[in-house]
Amino acid sequence: RSRRAAGNRPVRFTLQHRTVYRYGGLVGLDPHVIRLHPRADAATRLVDFEMTIDPEPFVRSDNLDPEGDVITHAWFQGRTDHLTIETRAVVDTLLRDPFGFLIAEPDRALPYAYAPEFAQRLEQFRRPPDAAHVSVRELALEAAHASKRNQATYPGVLTRMIRDHFTVEVRHHGEPHAPELTIASRRGACRDLAVLFVECCRAMGLAARFVSGYRYLEGVTATPDLHAWGEVFLRGGGWRGYDPTDGLALADRHITLAAAADPIAAAPVTGTFRGASITHTLETDIQLTVGG
Repeated sequence: RSRRAAGNRPVRFTLQHRTVYRYGGLVGLDPHVIRLHPRADAATRLVDFEMTIDPEPFVRSDNLDPEGDVITHAWFQGRTDHLTIETRAVVDTLLRDPFGFLIAEPDRALPYAYAPEFAQRLEQFRRPPDAAHVSVRELALEAAHASKRNQATYPGVLTRMIRDHFTVEVRHHGEPHAPELTIASRRGACRDLAVLFVECCRAMGLAARFVSGYRYLEGVTATPDLHAWGEVFLRGGGWRGYDPTDGLALADRHITLAAAADPIAAAPVTGTFRGASITHTLETDIQLTVGG
């Protein structure tokens, strides 16, 4: 029988995500880009999805960005004192074994050099190894030596190294820190550790990108924040996810919303508003439960 028939069943998740921007007066909303549509791929099946936006846009368009993520463009008219975005999704995660593949050219040394046809297609997710900050290169080389010594895959070793040597902190707002700042402080939020992971992979010649999405923790159903991790392109395995916060290769407990070379291009919501001396606040609530 197939592995699925033998009991390797998908894990079904139901998620509800509410984002509320409140403004200290009436504002005009410029066009917004919303990246809250779960990705459907070989590891994830999207069963149901709906999104409501208040105030309702006068034009709304769902399409694909350059990385293949589903995004929503919203154009608004008039003025408002709030913007509320609510999503509900039912998702089946299908990947139970994150190591169920064989790497092509497993003995190729680091820094890794893709075959020309792959290198060109992956160009936006790579950069010259010597472009990385010296502290990033040092950490990347340390992980490379450890992977060779232990005969283990580089992304897995790097993921565990970041988990073991960096303290995870909570920072609800703000862009990711530069990787050299995270190394200097030896601490960071999940998005800081994801950026560090991506830059270390790139310093070893690997194509890597930043990912935003949801992570399920046993017994935890509510959280105010999304999660962040990294993906690496491995020949023979394609894009594979690694979570340096947990030190794990991704299987069936993560749901991807967006993946991009630049973290800004994976932000859940981007847009601006118009109004003189207007303050604003942001509230988010995420409910993620098994079943649906």
